[in-house]
Amino acid sequence: MKKFASFALLAGVSVLAHAQSSTSSVTLFGVLDVNARYVKNGDVSLKSLSAGGINTSRLGFRGTEDLGGGLKAGFWLETGINPDTGTTSDSTRFWNRRSTVSLSSVDLGELRLGRDFSPTYTGYSNYDTFGSNGVAAVDKFFLSTLGTGNPSIDTGTRADNLVSYFTPNSLGGFYGQVSVAAGEGVSGKRYVGGRAGYAAGPLDVSAAYGETKVTPGASGIDKFKVYDFGVAYDFGVAKALALYGETKYGSLKLDVFEIGAQVPVGLGTVKVSYVNANSKGVGIDDNDASQIALGYVHNLSKRTALYTTVARVNNKGNANFAVASSPVLVAGKDSTGYEFGLRHSF
Repeated sequence: MKKFASFALLAGVSVLAHAQSSTSSVTLFGVLDVNARYVKNGDVSLKSLSAGGINTSRLGFRGTEDLGGGLKAGFWLETGINPDTGTTSDSTRFWNRRSTVSLSSVDLGELRLGRDFSPTYTGYSNYDTFGSNGVAAVDKFFLSTLGTGNPSIDTGTRADNLVSYFTPNSLGGFYGQVSVAAGEGVSGKRYVGGRAGYAAGPLDVSAAYGETKVTPGASGIDKFKVYDFGVAYDFGVAKALALYGETKYGSLKLDVFEIGAQVPVGLGTVKVSYVNANSKGVGIDDNDASQIALGYVHNLSKRTALYTTVARVNNKGNANFAVASSPVLVAGKDSTGYEFGLRHSF
């Protein structure tokens, strides 16, 4: 793996240095985000140096080639990294964040192949006040599998072997995506989903749906479904965001609602949000939770920022939603997290 990573980086730098032309371009990019974090899960606390408080740390290469007639070919390779330890964020995939090749047309849209975000993930994460990062991220609720014994899902954030079509940018603000992942015989990887929305001026609104096929349980149910809806409106003095989503497996459901705001203050932005999660179904009906979060990002430049975030999750019943996975949270206990960090992008 280390040899492959070194080869990939050297190859990327070589391409960046030599492959530039009037019809093609390659870009090296990345983000480093490190923070000092304090987490108290129930009665146990942990102090650590962590990553990804406001942006996920990453390293990537992307490029396009102009084929003429409004047609372009493109690629995107992106790996997640842990700058606090110098390791990759996924031991099973090197290009775990994205590895795609595409053809795009000004008039016809884009066909994209490879590992990428699922439309149901972007359908809610794009409206999360904290961008699905850090202790306040809303995806801790959406990535729930609705209780012990339910199937493992590998499409909650991204999907392998994904084929996606994106509408062109010339539809007067309307946009859409349809995606299919074959699954290749592995439970929890076969996915079908789509997203449609409208973004123009201060308004962005969209709805998404997706389902993942799993090995049938005792009830015979073989589909894990996700619905979500999001809206954002920039008033100038503040940006208001709201989202609603439901994950469903048979008769088990989890409804998630978030409302939040991002308020520009001088060189920075104040963020505040409230999340409510309501479980429904036999055995999980009392496993509800809520989260309140407050944060501030201070921009030292367009690429560098200091930030701080605090979030608290109140769990009921046997709910075990946590601001961070470590230390292990005892079901029904509350979870609190603080972060103070530095983010630099290039």
